[in-house]
Amino acid sequence: MKENIHPKFGPCEVICACGSVYQTRSTKNTLKVETCSVCHPFWTGKHKVLDTAGRIERFNRKYASKTAGQTSK
Repeated sequence: MKENIHPKFGPCEVICACGSVYQTRSTKNTLKVETCSVCHPFWTGKHKVLDTAGRIERFNRKYASKTAGQTSK
């Protein structure tokens, strides 16, 4: 690598909007984020479940006639 052209890579403090603070490494001293693993709905189990059953049924109705006539080789 060339000398004196790369940014310094050092300790970094990540601050979430929920108040959680993490230590990591980055080219910046501090990072402010909106969500983290503590407050993100997917990781907390509070995520909204989408109606995938309706989507799957519509998909099957739409493509049922097209896939029924085809045979696998």
